[in-house]
Formats: sequence, structure tokens, C-alpha cells
Amino acid sequence: MSGTECRVKRALLSVSDKTGLPDFAKGLVSLGVEIVSTGGTYKTLTEAGVPVLYVSEVTGFPEILDGRVKTLHPAIHGGILARRADPEHRKALGEQGIVPIDLVAVNLYPFREVAEQGGAWDELIENIDIGGPSMVRSAAKNHEDVIILVDPGDYGAVIDQLKRDGRCSRNERTRLALKAFQHTSEYDACICAVLSNQPDAQNSQKTQSIPGPVVEKVSDLRYGENPGQAAALYRDLREMKKSGNSFIDAAQLQGKELSYNNWLDADSAFKAAQEFGLEEPCAVIVKHTNPCGAALGETIEEAFNKALSSDPVSAFGGIAVLNRPVTENLASTMTEAFWEVILAPGFSPEARQIFETKPNLRLLELHETAWAIFSIFTPKI
Repeated sequence: MSGTECRVKRALLSVSDKTGLPDFAKGLVSLGVEIVSTGGTYKTLTEAGVPVLYVSEVTGFPEILDGRVKTLHPAIHGGILARRADPEHRKALGEQGIVPIDLVAVNLYPFREVAEQGGAWDELIENIDIGGPSMVRSAAKNHEDVIILVDPGDYGAVIDQLKRDGRCSRNERTRLALKAFQHTSEYDACICAVLSNQPDAQNSQKTQSIPGPVVEKVSDLRYGENPGQAAALYRDLREMKKSGNSFIDAAQLQGKELSYNNWLDADSAFKAAQEFGLEEPCAVIVKHTNPCGAALGETIEEAFNKALSSDPVSAFGGIAVLNRPVTENLASTMTEAFWEVILAPGFSPEARQIFETKPNLRLLELHETAWAIFSIFTPKI
């Protein structure tokens, strides 16, 4: 019955990220679910000994155009979109011999990953998924009757609920549907952001309509600017970089979790330091997004001392960003004052030992290549 029950008899699995796939599929089969699949997913499942129907057996039509067209067929989308409580929909399914699809597990071609790895234009284009988003949106639209899964992290909870109750609750289906729409929204926004940075797009007047920041949530923060406010950390997809080269991906070596104010100040100091490039040692000190000092020097120690001398009082409890690894001598100097965060492309073993005497001090290590490629994916509007 639509809106109250969602019992699963047939599932369609077609995923790029195959994390947890065999176990999830086996869990479905143990519940008597028939599985339909495509391409690489079908291969993975058959190799794992999971009984599965190939999508062509359902559509009666082969995959064509190098796999560009395989699930765009009424036998698939009719099975997903049919409203189970609508007599006319049930009649149409019967007349056309279409079996309802009650669960759809789909995640999309790895467009973002290809872009982060510097994929060529043709490779980017081929990693724009068409059938996947169509199935995700169809299932999410019809979440009254269909379970949609885009995140392998949700497999276990769904299997547990099906085993316990024999169905998936409406609240859970709604949650998963919202997650699915967010997934496709971020996917399309990422495509727009990356393609708009290609030379042909940058030379076109069409770039004037490029949207603003396109973000994805990274994590919740303990609180916002003030303790009574909620906050979260988001990544701007227009500033995509190779893995590990994003400011957000800096490794935290010690200290407490970063707060909203820590992230804000560290970001401000990092961007200021980037303005000086990498040719000379540079140090920037920021507190409450206000610069307390910025300097260049023959050595990183000299640059830091110059920056600190600009306003040593305001620097107390601030953020220090350095574009050279922190040495033992510099660490000894820095521990004479109180810092919330120190960000640098590295810390010597001796420096780490010194900083360990200040366990609340947050140390962030960011590979030096990140300093030079900050704007590589920023739209030139």
C-alpha cells in the first residue's frame, strides 16, 4: 500500500562505488529479492556468486552506444515510477508486462574524481552520467513506493530494517529521497563548475551565467561563531584539487577539533599567505579575520619574527600560517606565545616534540603543492 509499506521484491543495483555491494546484494537475496543489474555491477555480483538478471533481460534491448544507453527504457523507469496504489498505473504495468522495481541503489560515474586527477576533456565528458541520475531522480520522486540508495553507508541500516520489519519506513524513505536529490544536485553543480573552467567555456559569453559557490558538506562543527549557534564545514566544489591538496584536507597533527572561528581565521591567513607565492619564506598571523602581521624573510624564522613584531599583543591566541616547514628553532620561538592554530607545509620531528608540550595547540600540515594551485579550478568570470 502506497505511503505505508515498501516491501521489496525487485531491486536494481547499478553503482560506480562498489563499496559493500556484494554483502548488500546477498542480504537482499536472503530476503527473497530479485536483483537486476548492469555492466560492471553485474560483473561484480556474478563473480561474488549473487544471482542477478542483466538489464537487457528486463528491457529486451541490448546496451548500445558503448553503454551510453542501457537503462533508459520504459521497462526500467515504468517499474520505478509506477504508483502502486493507482489502479491505472497497475493496469498499465500489467498490459506492458513491466515488473515493479522497489529498490534502486545507484551512485554515479566518478566525474569529480576524474576532474581532480586532471582528466582530459573527452574523459570528463564520458564520465557525465545520464542513466544514473535519471534512475535516482525517478526513484526519489516515487519514494512513497521505492527505496533509493546513493550512499553505501546506508546499505546496512536498510537491510536491518527490511529484516526486522519486512519493509522500509516512510520516514526512512523520505530521508533517503532527500539525500538522493542532494546527490544529483551536487553532481550536476560539479559538472557545471568544472566544465566552466575549460578554455572554450572561459572564452564564451555564456560564462557570465555561471552560478555562485557550489558546496558539499564535509562535517558538522561543535558550534558556530558563538556557542549557541550551529555550524558546519563545507567544501566549494569550484576549487577542486588533487586529493590532499585542498585546504580542508590539511592533516591535523595534534590539538582539539577546529571550531568555526578557527577555520575562518585559518582560511583568511592561508589565502593571505598565498598572495606572496612560494619564492620567499612567508609568515602571516591573523586573529578574528584581522591581519596582525605578514612578512617575508630570508628564512622562515626571520619572516615569522617580522610578522609577530608587527603587533605582538593582538597576535595572542591567533592563527599563524607559514609557507615553509617549521624548524626546531622556530618551534621554540613560537611556544613562547599562545596560538590557536599553526598551519605549515611540514614540521620537523624536533618541532613536533616541542609542540607536544602544548597539547591544545592545533597543528595543520598542508602539502606545499596546495599553495600554488589554489585558483586552478576557480572560474574566470
